[in-house]
Amino acid sequence: MSKASGRVQGGEWRAVLLSFVYFFSILAAYYVIRPVREQLSAAVGSSQLPWFYGATFVVSLALSPVFAALVSRWPRRIVMPVVYVFFIACLLAFVPLFGRQELLSPRTLGIVFFVWVSVFNLFVVSVFWSFMSDIWDAEQARRLFPIIAVAGTLGAVAGPALTRTLVGVIGVAPLLVVSATLLGVALVCVVLLGQWARVHGARRHEAGHEDAVGGSMWDGLKQIFSDPFMRGMAILLLLADGIGTVNYALVTDYSGATFVDAVARTRFAANVDLAGNLLTMATQLLVTRWLLPRKGPALVILVWALASIAVLMVVVFSPDPHAPLLAGMPAVAIALIVSRGLAYGMAEPARHSLYSRVPRSVRYKGQNAVDTAVWRFGDVAIASGMNGLRTLGVATGGFASLSAVAAVAAATIGWRLARRVEIGGVRATDGSVA
Repeated sequence: MSKASGRVQGGEWRAVLLSFVYFFSILAAYYVIRPVREQLSAAVGSSQLPWFYGATFVVSLALSPVFAALVSRWPRRIVMPVVYVFFIACLLAFVPLFGRQELLSPRTLGIVFFVWVSVFNLFVVSVFWSFMSDIWDAEQARRLFPIIAVAGTLGAVAGPALTRTLVGVIGVAPLLVVSATLLGVALVCVVLLGQWARVHGARRHEAGHEDAVGGSMWDGLKQIFSDPFMRGMAILLLLADGIGTVNYALVTDYSGATFVDAVARTRFAANVDLAGNLLTMATQLLVTRWLLPRKGPALVILVWALASIAVLMVVVFSPDPHAPLLAGMPAVAIALIVSRGLAYGMAEPARHSLYSRVPRSVRYKGQNAVDTAVWRFGDVAIASGMNGLRTLGVATGGFASLSAVAAVAAATIGWRLARRVEIGGVRATDGSVA
């Protein structure tokens, strides 16, 4: 069997299945509660998003060094479970706040919950991919990450489907318990995968493959400025975030102007998520699973960027981007569905596969800093910039055009980064190549 076949090999099956269930569980846990967050933001409009994103950025910036400190001082078998136990406890703590609204005003609860869900999403997914790049080597990452990514998409499909089915029956607060239960399943998978990696993992013979990473709690943030590879990865993420955040803001405004109650906005958000996640799954199964092992991450990132440009042009040239265009969805919603679906179906597996070639400190600290603090900084900057551009008269078509420019830049930077890693690897601070 060719190593580029994109298939699971003999001794990998147990760990792949555990990874599959693990990623399914954390994405389902997130997408069960994501529509609740979306209807809260739609209720206030996208002009308020800079405040939400600003608070999320501050919290992410504060937590990134905390996570770096944990991995610096404690081994992987302790750090990973602690992260998920923390988020399970937070989820359960929100239950009485939603069940008894006199405990916290709806606006305050909305802001707090929006910030927490946004941080929750980035950290649990970032920690997942750090763990994956730590137990699979570079060759396995190219073969297996597209397969494992399908599990996340299945979870992302199951989550909004559960919410759409249950919200009218059990209400909002019990959805948090459903999410916490799914996160508990992920916790079990973390423990079992750690045990497997110690005995069978491809990196088990590497020195200190499971030990504390060491170094400073500020290493992750420092790497973004001092390491050319991490600086490029941060810029690539900011450009990709620019596409997603603009599309999200446009759909947020459409939802707030079109639907008058929380249940309708929640159902619309769930429908958008479901459509995007189905597209992600189809892309992973039919394109990325074949393309990434054979052609590498550079071409995958390029195809994602070109497809994003094409769908953004539909918004730019649509006579009315808010009028129903396909299956009752307007052009702005279709652009969000397609760009988000391809981002998670193609760009994310390709981007994360690059981290399998970097030193452990970068896998955990730098990758986490980029996927949390940098991502949320991008949200703040882009949402604030949109508010400023609105005062200058920029409308939907103008924002879509700017997103298309960001996609062109992302294609260029992503191609160069991937080619650099594929050809020469990434050197550690001691000069060795990971």
